[in-house]
Amino acid sequence: MSARWVPVGWNLAKWRYDAALLLGALGYVALYRQAAPATLDAARLNMQAYGSATFLMLTLVLAIGPAARLDRRFLPLLYNRRHFGVLTCCMALAHADAVLGWYFAYSPTPSFVALLGADPGSGALRGFPFIPFGIGALLVLAVLAATSHDFWLAFLGPRLWKALHMAVYGAYALAVLHVAFGRLQDGADLALAGVVLGSAALLVTLHLLAAQREAAADAALAPATAEAPWLRAARPEAIAEGRAVVVRPPAGEPVAIFRHEGRLSAVSNLCAHQNGPLGEGRVVDGCITCPWHGFQYRLADGCAPPPFTEKLATYRLRLAEGWVELDPRPNPPGTFVEPLSA
Repeated sequence: MSARWVPVGWNLAKWRYDAALLLGALGYVALYRQAAPATLDAARLNMQAYGSATFLMLTLVLAIGPAARLDRRFLPLLYNRRHFGVLTCCMALAHADAVLGWYFAYSPTPSFVALLGADPGSGALRGFPFIPFGIGALLVLAVLAATSHDFWLAFLGPRLWKALHMAVYGAYALAVLHVAFGRLQDGADLALAGVVLGSAALLVTLHLLAAQREAAADAALAPATAEAPWLRAARPEAIAEGRAVVVRPPAGEPVAIFRHEGRLSAVSNLCAHQNGPLGEGRVVDGCITCPWHGFQYRLADGCAPPPFTEKLATYRLRLAEGWVELDPRPNPPGTFVEPLSA
């Protein structure tokens, strides 16, 4: 394989993150078992506990992104979200194993054949086949979990890898359909119906609010034209030391303008590692530091410090009438641009 493989650098933050995830998931399953009706047998209890845990965890995975854009305090949850996704897949596999182990344990027909053959599929809304939706969601989660390691990110490239992992929204839609045409068809579980509707409403609301904030930032920009390609980005005093403002040209990638030691530099807002939002990070030890996984780049040329080889596109800046203006035409990655004193 042509991609370079690098072992995962485990640190105390990762251990704490994973420990909190695991304890939270196991704690939920334990509490579900304690709160369930005494008439519910152990097999059904396991199916419901693992299934509901999977749905809630998948909801949280999709909520972290827009929540972090609305409030920076959620950023620590974003750093290792892939770990969250892998654990969600494990919960989904436990749910599937409980289903196969109970309903088809004594069937002479192979379990997977019996699973699909048992789905009603009458053509009416009630009795509509719901099992394929669950299988589809599980397959998507399994693919995403299998390709979550940085090896696949390097091998596929950030854009293709990110596009592939956007399929998590499809998995969520399939999970909603699986529940809606399955357990909710009984009409007796009002609590589950509330959880499904509430989680869907939460995700839609968070994404709309985050999109509204992004649109407001875009609208604040002065448009570029062929005669005057420079964009009015921000007042110099609006860019805090060690931080950035993000400019979104009408065409092309968003740009992060950082201040370090009283001077300004502009680079692509997309981290070369996983397209993370560099503008939400800060300058650490003289380097732009991505808030997602800590990848670093020099401000003047967008190059990662040795021995790393990643490079970002850089941009020219100028001062005009008390504003910092940006030339939205990117320089080749790694091009040195003298920082602007402002």
